[in-house]
Amino acid sequence: LAGLLLKTEEGSLSLSGFDYEVSSRVSVEAEVEEEGTLLVSGRLLADICRSLPNRPVEISTDGVRATVVCGSSRFTLHTLPVDEYPSLPEMPTATGTVPGEVFASAVAQVAIAAGRDDTLPVLTGVRIEIEGDTVTLASTDRYRFAVREFLWKPEGPGTPPAAARPLAKAMPEEASSGSDAPVTATTPRAR
Repeated sequence: LAGLLLKTEEGSLSLSGFDYEVSSRVSVEAEVEEEGTLLVSGRLLADICRSLPNRPVEISTDGVRATVVCGSSRFTLHTLPVDEYPSLPEMPTATGTVPGEVFASAVAQVAIAAGRDDTLPVLTGVRIEIEGDTVTLASTDRYRFAVREFLWKPEGPGTPPAAARPLAKAMPEEASSGSDAPVTATTPRAR
């Protein structure tokens, strides 16, 4: 899906994306004048945000258009029908956390070796293996191989070993968001 769901509640703004394979959510503190939900083009909003200076951003809507203002920059986006956006899956219980800068650095180091050929989709992502307090990221395009290990903080002693399916092309973009906030990982329990 191309849409990014923005939802305001008292004191926070949450942004959610979902393409039926990978979902991501982030919440940030915000000064909210009116609670509501808005759906806009995720790619367009991401492109706009990358070009903005490090200043407060104001987002407003008239129902048909959303306006993004930051400093002297002003952008207008068409909104999409919120009722056509699918329900996001429930997030599993957190398995553990890692500092955002550690995660971003690790993803950047291994994502360069991920394949770009969609005829071999298994090679277009980054494999994540979790064993105790060690996370291993690996990727390959058949000619190059990159691997990175780092420590993380499991939520409990019963954290199972897990191997995530390749995370498509979204993972490097999420990791390069510039945030140093902790990254929380979840894994399905062993069946």
